[in-house]
Amino acid sequence: MPDHESLIATLREQEESLVLAGFDQADAWSLGRRMAEKSLDAGLGVAIEIRRPGSVLFSVSLPGASPDRMVWATKKGSVVLRLDKSSALAAAEFGDFDPASIGWLSHEEYAVAGGSFPIRVTGVGLVAAVSVAGLSSEDDHALCVDTLREWLETPEAPVQT
Repeated sequence: MPDHESLIATLREQEESLVLAGFDQADAWSLGRRMAEKSLDAGLGVAIEIRRPGSVLFSVSLPGASPDRMVWATKKGSVVLRLDKSSALAAAEFGDFDPASIGWLSHEEYAVAGGSFPIRVTGVGLVAAVSVAGLSSEDDHALCVDTLREWLETPEAPVQT
């Protein structure tokens, strides 16, 4: 396991390297479908959500996912949309500090745990969050990052010109 500073550097590098040329509803469907198919093939009982503020673009709860998994995915996505960083990076930066203890990022609306990743577009910034819940925080985060990276190598993904 990397030390704390190395972990933060790795999480920041992931965010800097995974920036898209564009992202619309069709892209959300393509990415979400790919993530769902990958999860089904691996037998992962997860919930997956891709959303913008106030708008769900993709949502699925796969076989084996408990009913609360979508709630967790939504709460992790709220962290991304509020802080403009992955929920794993937020968790690493907060460390042992619980922001809810000072009345910020309440547990009712936010889950500061790995599993949601920012969708950023070149020249625009944050446009959505892709979230997974059902595995460990580290594995939820890895599923988001690995699938996004794989998807960017497909003809379906928006490419930099």
